[in-house]
Amino acid sequence: MSDCIQLAHGGGGTLMQQLINQELRALYADPAQVLHDAARLELPPGPLAFSTDGYVVQPLEFPGGDMGSLAVIGTANDLAMAGARPLHLSVALLLEEGLPLALLRRFVASMAAAARACELTIVTGDTKVVERGKADGIFITTSGIGAVQAPMPIHPTAIRPGDQLLLSGDLGRHGVAILAARHGLALVPPVLSDCAPLWPQVRALLEAGVRIHCLRDLTRGGLASALQELAEAAAVELAIEEAQLPVLEPVARTCELLGFEPLHLANEGRFVVVVPPSARDQAQTLLAASGGAWIGSVRPASQGARVLLTTSFGTERLLLPLSGELLPRIC
Repeated sequence: MSDCIQLAHGGGGTLMQQLINQELRALYADPAQVLHDAARLELPPGPLAFSTDGYVVQPLEFPGGDMGSLAVIGTANDLAMAGARPLHLSVALLLEEGLPLALLRRFVASMAAAARACELTIVTGDTKVVERGKADGIFITTSGIGAVQAPMPIHPTAIRPGDQLLLSGDLGRHGVAILAARHGLALVPPVLSDCAPLWPQVRALLEAGVRIHCLRDLTRGGLASALQELAEAAAVELAIEEAQLPVLEPVARTCELLGFEPLHLANEGRFVVVVPPSARDQAQTLLAASGGAWIGSVRPASQGARVLLTTSFGTERLLLPLSGELLPRIC
């Protein structure tokens, strides 16, 4: 077999069978899954969550992760935001002619490890090959099914005035890690992406009996865009405090140098949780172990749905969502 992807690897013939058997079979917890056109699933009773996402990150490998791990963790995290335990995943690979097989092997190993970390299984998939120059190495689409564990629906419309806002960890590391890898910035100390499964933290909240009104993971657009989306969906005003926002010093320093706002940077392992006032202390205790913190509260929308930031100087300013694309190809 050539050491690079050829068009014939997607042609349905001998080379494609070699590609599946020698390179892609490792994706599946049950290798026999690749022998059939569809996976037969035994799903638990009760409501299910279903999500799909496409991944086009550039560069394909970055400090703290790569395209493969991101594609598995990203969709698993979307399921977790519905209060669902990730169960099964499908994977579609779009490979560009000339992609080194060594790189594909690293992605396959990374995806398999991420699946184990997310406690899910990859059960079906598809592979296509396009001509050189028609893609950017590899694009990945994943779709996932999860079993909803939350006793009550977790949704933006459940947010109420008086609710409390908490953050699961520090902000901006994925965005800075991608930026540094893309432009060859030698940050000291290096900044690793926060790419990580969110279900363990969500499960801890649910198992402790914390009443959750809403969850939102912080990806493109960062915290600022996520909060604006929640404010508009729930028709409320969200007030957060700058002094409470956890940002690591290397991230803050890089943002200051380049004129970025940490609240606008992408994350791949962080979420906001909205809880009623009575659940704030319990949620804060559970999230503190991973660097989480209380960051603000929900108010009636007296002047429309909006997000206000109380600065470290005690002044209040309107926090706007990201306008345009700060860092394209981030996830």
